[in-house]
Formats: sequence, C-alpha cells, structure tokens
Amino acid sequence: MNHSLTPRDKGNLPALSAPPLIRLDAYVAEDGSTVVNGHLLDMGGTRPPNEAILDAVAMFARAVGTPVAATVIDRMVQQVARLRVFPDGSSRTIADEDDLPPGLERTAAEEAAFPPLARVERIIQHAQREELHAAFVLASALREHLTLRRGAEDELSLEARAIEAYLAYLRGDYMLSTVLALTVARIRCRTDLSRAAPDVARATAAWQRLMDGSQVATRGQELLHMWEHLSAEGLLLEPAHQAMAATVQSRLEQGGRSVPAPAMAPAVTAGEVPLAPEDQPLEPTRRGMRRFTRWPGRSAESSR
Repeated sequence: MNHSLTPRDKGNLPALSAPPLIRLDAYVAEDGSTVVNGHLLDMGGTRPPNEAILDAVAMFARAVGTPVAATVIDRMVQQVARLRVFPDGSSRTIADEDDLPPGLERTAAEEAAFPPLARVERIIQHAQREELHAAFVLASALREHLTLRRGAEDELSLEARAIEAYLAYLRGDYMLSTVLALTVARIRCRTDLSRAAPDVARATAAWQRLMDGSQVATRGQELLHMWEHLSAEGLLLEPAHQAMAATVQSRLEQGGRSVPAPAMAPAVTAGEVPLAPEDQPLEPTRRGMRRFTRWPGRSAESSR
C-alpha cells in the first residue's frame, strides 16, 4: 500500500471518523528517550515525551492533510496507546476495536511510512558514528513495534532483537545483551533448529562476559542444554561451536567463574530468562486517556 506524503486535494479527504490509512509509530524508552517513526527526537531538556510525540504526529498530519493513526509503546508507564491525530493538532486515544483489526492490512499500513530495512540502515549509521545510545534506543523501538505487529517469532522481529543485543554488547551491558541473545537462541531452537547454532554461539559470547555467579549458573545451564540438544541432533558441526559448548560446560563445572572469551567469538544476538515469556505484553490504554488527548487547535508549542 503506497501513501503519498504530499497534501491531497481537500475535497478528497476522508471523513474524520474513517480509519486512517497512514500509520505512524512512537516509542518511549524507560529513560524517556523518545522515537517517532525511526527518528530519535530532541526533547529540549524538559519536554514531556507525550507532548513531543503528539507534536511530531500532528505535524505529519498537517503535511499530508489527513488524519493519521499512531501506535505508542511507552515503557515509562508500561502501556500501549493507539491514537488518532488530526491536522488541526487535536488527538484522541482509540480502542483496538475502533482501529484497523490486527492482521496483514494493519501491519502493511504501519510499515509503509518507514520500512523496517530503512530503520536498520539508520541504526547502523548511528552505530558507525559511535552514537551507541541513539542506535540502541532506535533498535529497541524497532524490535518492540515489530514484535507487537508480527510476533516474537517473526524473522524481522528476531533480526531486530539480534541487532539490539549486539548494541547492548557494544555498550558494555552484558546482562541485557545475554537476555536478548538468549531469546533469539531459544526461539530459533524451537522453530528452526538447523539455523540455531550461530544464535546459540552469540548468546554464549555475551554470557561469557557475565560476572554475577547466579546469572552465570542460571543462564549457563540453559546454554548448555541448547548445545547438548544441537549435538544430539547432529547439528554441532563447526569446531568453533564445539569449543564454545565445551567452554560453557567447563565454566559451570568450575562454579561459574569468569572464563576469558575466545578471540574469534561472535559478539551477541538476543534473549530472556528460561521461565519468563519472550515479551511481556503491555496493557493497552483506555479510551480517552488524558496524556494523549488534545483538544482542537492545542499543541505543546501554542500552550507555552
């Protein structure tokens, strides 16, 4: 589904109550970093994330001359909000039943404005400039929205989680990197065992950097189980993978003490704890939630 980003003839505009076909997304990280459609917003010091999101989406609605939809994943309050934003700057939250139903049409509409691969290119550009915080937040936003739309086991969702895990590794957050990498490995072992060994290897590389004894033991046991499963199925073929499997077993036998990572070990890929689901679903906001409701003509800029 293609959408022009130029204003349409006003006689051609849909009714304000019609489900909008242009769909944006936004993400608020736990630290307040805010992303709209793959772009990290400059918050100007004290600007609330909800106001920044509404201003950005309203600007887009004015540019195209039609109401647009937006899905906001807000990790600060642990909620998902679905919005309808109008060219005059007004907005309201809507319930799932008022929106396009989940499925291919909504997913295609949500990804048309900014395809996932374009977002990956932007993440890589930030990483190449060593802007690791920006790259990581953008990767988290991409992974969260792809998982919401497509599910945790979708190939694009897995790739986004792998990128997020690698960036966490580069930032030195080995615990988070291991958590993310283990999820990718776990899903791959469940859905496509023949392709799982590289993902288990990346999870092992992140795990090798952990220092907390209980985390080393808990997550190491899961890694060891994965390596044993691959070996039993005749899929532990690469000498480097065999060495990593032996390293996991040796470290666990030594009581979880730190073992130097092999020089050629791959970096990281994605995961979570064994007894927890891959992603905790967030609660949708109720209709009319005040944070994302704005009366006609009002904006953060005009209210100052």
